[in-house]
Parts: sequence; C-alpha cells; structure tokens
Amino acid sequence: MGAVGTGSRIHDCESNLAVEQLTFELKHPEAPFLYRLGRRVQEWGRLMRLDRPIGIWLLLWPELWALWIAGDGQPTPRILIIFLLGTVVMRSAGCVINDFADRNVDPYVRRTRDRPLAARRVSPREALVLFFALAAIALLLVLQLDRFTLQLALVGAALTVSYPFLKRFFPLPQFYLGLAFGWAVPMAYAAESGEVPRVAWLLFMTAVLWACIYDTLYAMVDRDDDLKIGVKSSAILFADMDRLIIGIMQAMMLFSLILVGRTMQFGNWYLAGITASAIFFLYQQWLIRNREPGRCFRAFTNNQYVGVAVFVGILLEYVYASPG
Repeated sequence: MGAVGTGSRIHDCESNLAVEQLTFELKHPEAPFLYRLGRRVQEWGRLMRLDRPIGIWLLLWPELWALWIAGDGQPTPRILIIFLLGTVVMRSAGCVINDFADRNVDPYVRRTRDRPLAARRVSPREALVLFFALAAIALLLVLQLDRFTLQLALVGAALTVSYPFLKRFFPLPQFYLGLAFGWAVPMAYAAESGEVPRVAWLLFMTAVLWACIYDTLYAMVDRDDDLKIGVKSSAILFADMDRLIIGIMQAMMLFSLILVGRTMQFGNWYLAGITASAIFFLYQQWLIRNREPGRCFRAFTNNQYVGVAVFVGILLEYVYASPG
C-alpha cells in the first residue's frame, strides 16, 4: 500500500506540474514561440506514447520473426527499414486514436488520467490532426511496397482504427488487438516473398495468442477501474480464472512456435529461444500470483524479453545454418 500511495502522490505531483505549466502558457501568450512549440511537441510525443516504447517492441518482434523467416535469414534492407518505420508510425497512430476514443474515460482511471487528452492538455481536434498526419505517413511508406502488401495494409489499418471503439461492447478486445498487432506477419511475408504461406498464418496465430497474453496482463492492472466505468476486457471476462487461462494461452503459444520450428526444420538454437520464452512465462505466472497491479504490469513488460528470445533463436538458426 505504501508503494501504491507513493506512486499516486508522484502521479498527482506530475499532473499538477503539467497543469501549472499549461496555465503559465495561457497567462503568458508572449512566451517565446520555440518554447511554446517545444511544449506542444512534448505533449504530442506523450500522446503517441513515444516516452513508453514497450508497445513498439511488442508490435515489432513478430514482424522481425516473419521478415527473417520469409527472407531466409536475409530480409531485404529496404523492406526492413519500411517495416521498422511503419511500426513506430502505426503504433503512434494507434495510441492517438485510442486516447481520442477514451478521452472521456481515461480521467477516471488512475493509470491514464494524466494522458494529454484526458488531462485536456491536447484538444480532440489536435489529436485528430495528428492521427491523420501519422496515417498519411504510414500510407506513404506502404506505397513503397507491392500491391498485394498494400491490400493487406488496408485491412491492418481498419483493424487498428476500429479497435479502440470495441472496448465498449466486445467482451474480448484483447483478441481483436491481437488481430491488429499480428496482421503485420502476413504483411511481412507478402512484402518479402510475394506470398503468404501456411507457416505465415501459423506465425500470425502465434502473434495473436501472444497479444492476448500480454494485453490481458495489462488489463489486470486496470480491472477495478474498468469494472466501475464499464470498459470490457479479457481480465474482467476471465475473472478468477485469469491466471489459468493466461497459462493455457502461454502453453498454446509455445506449442505454436514449436510447430513453426518443425515446419521450417529449425534446430537447437531455435529451441533454446523457445525454452527461454517458457522460462519468462513461468516468471510472469509467479509475478501475477497475487494479482497485484504493479506486479501484473511488470509481467506485461516482461513480454518484451519473450519476443527477444524468439528472435534471437531464429537469428542464430540462420547465422549457424549448415551450408547447402
């Protein structure tokens, strides 16, 4: 309780400081232009969650898995750069439209009430302009790819934009988020190889399962607040079965990764990566044993190491592949 209380006081101090800074700007319109511009850019960066890149990493790892496998260990540099930039842009756009949809809900959730839109430091109109600017950049990037990938990208964009609005009525929004995040896998295969084979869809299912796992852990942090304001989540749906169901999904993901490895005839390096992922999953189960919000959040962020472990296993398989 002491840690929670301290965190709350720190959060309140940060929020009060931000309000005081905004009040100063409104009362002193003669403040230097560069200062005011810098303040706006800072708020836009926070709105895009650039100060919290965990979401970028979680979105990026399945893309890298797919690009390395589709490219037989040597993805095309131009395509790799486009996907890296696209990940940052689309995740930022997703955060903006999510906060726009939740602008009247976030003020009532302890973890989100200091977000720029919730705290009214950024206007809804500003947020929409920023979102469309990011969407335009994403479109410019995807236009550098082939027609098939462009068609898949349109589906991915629709999933990303519609996700925030499902939380009001769809009881399992984490699954829908998984579809949105995992859609980068077939896109990566299409861009790199011109087709989406069976193993790509198997890897896509793996990414969907993974998103359901880590976003359920994330939802466990806000479960009490979400119950009060009527937001749907898998943490609420699973109730006291949450740890068991997360464990089942973790086992399913590991099994799916094993099937990917068998399909690609991967060896011990890849299996070592899966073993490391399994250890991280066990650690996450230990963290959430008492369902403490802080530890649930730590379990959520721990998933970035799961993505790293799988990628390193794939990378080493190609680095040390037998000639011929």
